[in-house]
Amino acid sequence: MTSARTGRLSVTLCRDLREFSALAGEWDALHRRCPTATPFQSHAWLHSWWLSYGVPGRLRVVLARRGDRLIGAAPLMLAHRPMPLLVAMGGAISDFFDILVDGECADDAVTALERGLDRAAVHTVIDLREVRPDASVQSLFGLWSGARSRLTDSTCMELPAVPIASLIERMPGSRAQRARAKLRKTDAAGIECRAVPGHRVAGAVDTLLRLHELQWRGRGINAEHLRPRFRAHLVRSTRRMVHDGEASLREFLLDGEVVAADLALRSALLTGGYLYGADPRLRERKVDVASMLLREVAGQAASGGCGVLSLLRGSERYKNHWEPEPVVNQRLLLARSPLEPMLRLRESQVAVRDRAAETVKTRFPAARDWHGRLSGFPVAGRN
Repeated sequence: MTSARTGRLSVTLCRDLREFSALAGEWDALHRRCPTATPFQSHAWLHSWWLSYGVPGRLRVVLARRGDRLIGAAPLMLAHRPMPLLVAMGGAISDFFDILVDGECADDAVTALERGLDRAAVHTVIDLREVRPDASVQSLFGLWSGARSRLTDSTCMELPAVPIASLIERMPGSRAQRARAKLRKTDAAGIECRAVPGHRVAGAVDTLLRLHELQWRGRGINAEHLRPRFRAHLVRSTRRMVHDGEASLREFLLDGEVVAADLALRSALLTGGYLYGADPRLRERKVDVASMLLREVAGQAASGGCGVLSLLRGSERYKNHWEPEPVVNQRLLLARSPLEPMLRLRESQVAVRDRAAETVKTRFPAARDWHGRLSGFPVAGRN
């Protein structure tokens, strides 16, 4: 294997699904070497997403190599509406976008990817949503010599990756007492938690989605979560990610029956609860589902050694009980200099859409965050 610091630097554009599929091993290795990688940049997640949501002929993945070593990757796809765009693979069901860069030669990787994106975007605007402030693509944005614009996107809430007892200690006294009391009631109910092994993922995902639909019945569930393509994506991606240690699927049992389930995703950077389902009968038993789930995912984050416990997108009221730090994702627009008028048009389209969304959320508070993935831990108006 060529060293990250030796060999000729090359940039290619992958447009073939079979080629992208064959990248799994070296993509996974790059994902582990990238200090800013989130679970949504794993090959398991992106490849599975493409099988469910991708459009043939529109795959655009920029690859940078030093000799035969993959040192950078930008997973994109071509969109034609409302104008020619290069957008992130992963779509609306992914909470974060980033490029992957080898931590041993990040500057070279970013420079190469910037060159590759400039070639790939001859006739298009690059529109990258849900970019964390510390993402590697921020360096590429700073290097970009053409037109560019930085806009705000979703707000995320983050906690330190410590056990639930340490999170409770950060809370004001009376609130901490209530949190401990809720967990004691959960324990008194006799609920047991078990991890789902890889060979049981398909059945466990079906159970999770059934409980997810049950808890939101009559309250406006996100329709995407009921579609076969979403189920197929979760089964494929979760099976691989559980095997690779990038996901955990847990079931909560009461009297031998699964009454709740949740899926958590993790990388070296962060761990976050992605989707959950819970039987409404738990409320009758005075079980606080949010605290129960957070205790488990906090334990996973602490034991995994990552720095951040992410509550993912959304700034809902219940999250603030835990004293989280708000982190605002960004939307990055880039284009070659001759295409600056197209970029400014896209910028104005985004602004109009954002104002319309804010108007809806102001008039109809229960509709907040419907423009996002609408998952994560339980809260009214979000599923």
